[in-house]
Amino acid sequence: MLTTKPVIGVLLGDPTGIGPELVAKLVAEPEMCEQAEMVIIGDYRIFEVGQKIAKTSTKVSLVSNFEDICFQPGQPVFLDFPTLDPGEVEIGKIDPKAGKSVLDTLLYSINLAKQGKIDGFVFAPFNKRAMHLCGCPFESELDLFKAEFNRPEVRGELNVLDNIWNSRVTSHVGLKEVCSLITLQSVYETINFVDQALKTYGKKEPRLAVSALNPHGGEGCLFGTEERDEIRPAIERAKREGVNVSGPFPSDTIFLKVLAGEYDAVVSMYHDQGQIALKLLGFDKGVTVHAGLPIPITTPAHGTAFDIAGQGKAHAEGFKRAFIIASRMAVNQKK
Repeated sequence: MLTTKPVIGVLLGDPTGIGPELVAKLVAEPEMCEQAEMVIIGDYRIFEVGQKIAKTSTKVSLVSNFEDICFQPGQPVFLDFPTLDPGEVEIGKIDPKAGKSVLDTLLYSINLAKQGKIDGFVFAPFNKRAMHLCGCPFESELDLFKAEFNRPEVRGELNVLDNIWNSRVTSHVGLKEVCSLITLQSVYETINFVDQALKTYGKKEPRLAVSALNPHGGEGCLFGTEERDEIRPAIERAKREGVNVSGPFPSDTIFLKVLAGEYDAVVSMYHDQGQIALKLLGFDKGVTVHAGLPIPITTPAHGTAFDIAGQGKAHAEGFKRAFIIASRMAVNQKK
């Protein structure tokens, strides 16, 4: 099974969503196997459903054990991990059995990574409610990854659209809690997290722009003091340590600077500051990156799209980009 390329796992996602269709469409693109050795991980029966929906019939090398893998040029491998008869669930409907299939496949893939058998993985969208209904104890996949890889210090995730990277100091919390979570330390840690993630991707000296929290950047503390007391000191600390970072910039204009090519990444203060901008610029093309772990893990930035599941209408561009990013980061992370 010797190979010089990174070995990237591809997970089917929720069987009742568009995930299996996305994987079928990814596999049908021959150039994807030029990026890395592709190992699809999941229940082969679910993949067959995805191929029927996508109207593809790409040949894969089917194995039941990782040790049986023999990579061939341009041919994906399918590592069959039976979890669910697709006839037991209805496409487009939330089902705990689908959530259990996702959870079991994630844990199996994480174990492969811990053993050094795969160098990263990309997962198709899954539904958090289905995961919780099946008994998953974690609020999100990020919490699962942090626990399984013993990386409690990981700040969060990054969102990528073309050459624009974005992460945030706070994430899935109510807006009324955001201000209390914007501290010098939390902003500083997020700046470093983004800087290191881009370096893993291959940017030698990432250029970071940090967003303000308050309207117009606080207008000299007229609309809040977080910029003066927490955000700017964090930026200055990171600068002293060699990070190429600037700000804080008003959040309503910061992405214009990135689009103009002045910066590579934005550090936002809360979830929608960055998400609205990126999804408006390219909803179907965005990628979510889980960095700071022993391996890169990526996924398209959209969800399971139950409303179009099973119809063959899913756009695979974001999923393809997620695979490419994971492949590139895996190469650099192994150096």
